[in-house]
Amino acid sequence: MSKNGDHKNITGILALQGDFAMHGRMLDRIGQPWRLVKHTPDFSEINSLIIPGGESTTMLKFFAGEGMGKAILEFVAEGKPIFGTCAGAILLAREVSNPTQESLGLMDITVERNAYGRQVDSSVRAGDCPELVDHPIEMVFIRAPIIRRVGARVRVLGRAEGVPVLVEQGNLLAATFHPELTEDETIHRYFLEKASHG
Repeated sequence: MSKNGDHKNITGILALQGDFAMHGRMLDRIGQPWRLVKHTPDFSEINSLIIPGGESTTMLKFFAGEGMGKAILEFVAEGKPIFGTCAGAILLAREVSNPTQESLGLMDITVERNAYGRQVDSSVRAGDCPELVDHPIEMVFIRAPIIRRVGARVRVLGRAEGVPVLVEQGNLLAATFHPELTEDETIHRYFLEKASHG
């Protein structure tokens, strides 16, 4: 775990459940200071947050027990950026289907869970993020959700096979794929740029 820098430039990685370790490795490659976020007081030490992939329903249970959901809402209210990947994108969405479940309701999107199929239907695809980079990037989908609706204030930054897979609303960024499982630093660097301007 990187511990360099002050809290004004430390990215937190929510470490309740899921693939948080791979996000840490990505940030290490970029040279970004980070720390794991396991308890609500940890939010005072960071200026941006990554919510990793994993099991969104399990994370919700942790949110209720630890008061983490409230802490995340307060974090966003302070104008600090959050990046949700896969399950993280589900948690950020305003509406969730297949089945319907609670969420943080922070982004004006509708997300369908496990829309690509089961774990065995996971895949690697090439997607386009023309506002971020001028070439296709590798995208890893694992039991991935699909963004079925995008609100008027949401920008689509990336698509794969014509479907939105990377969206942005204010200081919030959500990806239905796992950029931390590739060697491509584009998405994380874009998020960190948002954090540096916060």
